Amino acid sequence: MVCLQLRGTGLGDVDAVLFDKDGTLSISEPQLLTLAKARVFLCLEQAALCLAPLAQQELQQLLERAYGLGADAICPAGITAVASRDHNLIATATALVQVGMGWPEALALSEQVFAQADQLDARRRVDQSDNPGTTSTTTHGLRPMLEQLQAAGVVCAVISNDDMAGIEHFLASHHLGGFFAGLWSAEHRPRKPDPAAVHGLCEQLGVAAARCALIGDANSDLQMAVAAGIPHQLALGYTAAWSTPPPLAEPHPLIHHWQELSLVGP
Repeated sequence: MVCLQLRGTGLGDVDAVLFDKDGTLSISEPQLLTLAKARVFLCLEQAALCLAPLAQQELQQLLERAYGLGADAICPAGITAVASRDHNLIATATALVQVGMGWPEALALSEQVFAQADQLDARRRVDQSDNPGTTSTTTHGLRPMLEQLQAAGVVCAVISNDDMAGIEHFLASHHLGGFFAGLWSAEHRPRKPDPAAVHGLCEQLGVAAARCALIGDANSDLQMAVAAGIPHQLALGYTAAWSTPPPLAEPHPLIHHWQELSLVGP
């Protein structure tokens, strides 16, 4: 049996570790900031054809608040950081409705804007996967920790609200694919934060949730883990990937650097 330790304190025996991607495996804030700004710009550009200037200003404020968009940062608890692409799209269409656009038109405009913004999203540009500068960087100390887990026979997997293309591109860009035995994306059903997403991934891996740890950067990750049967002390919050630390609920254990994790056994 392998015991997971945090800063020298034993947390419990584990057969698998489930990782969130954005904000846990990856430092994705710069790319998410660019993506959110592109969505706002493109939305305002298209909406200018049918909205008065005051409505455009209101729309900009609504979108920036919804996306958690600051001048140089993304709110780690906002929908850009936490929610799936289609939830972000629905929030965009809702903002358009709030400034007077009909729902069919708002939804169509949002889909157009997101399609254009996706072309600029480096996380999905597979043609540039050999250039790490075009994708999110890994969080500091990640690879040695993954190597340690692999050497100990602990199975690793990704559970994310990114789509499969985004997950696979990130892993391929940093040559991490060999560390992960399973992927659960926004395209799987149910998606996180439904606890059944954890059960689905555990079934895919052939492990029990009670023998897993889950590491994420959002309260919804930690709540999902516990609801799925992962022991409370093995639902771990990761804090080091954002310019503003995410507002994670205590008393979940918090990881500030991957070096704080260690293994004992088997």
